[in-house]
Amino acid sequence: MKAKAVVYLRFPTNREGEIVTRSLEPEVRKPITPRSRATIENKSRLLILRVEANDTIALRSALNAYLRWINSIMNVLLIMEKQ
Repeated sequence: MKAKAVVYLRFPTNREGEIVTRSLEPEVRKPITPRSRATIENKSRLLILRVEANDTIALRSALNAYLRWINSIMNVLLIMEKQ
């Protein structure tokens, strides 16, 4: 792997961090493409997303996918809180 990125995301509550982590686990187990792989780690309210890829294009693609999924999960949680 030639390109790497680490993203740290702090959530307002432990619950939100755990929900996002559990929701992403299937995606982490089976990589999006063979050109990249990711790991996630949940430490209290902190989510650590590590992405490694063969090149910067694959890295950008994988990062965009994971960040969009996280954003979608958070949007669903916001909607659920309002109900």
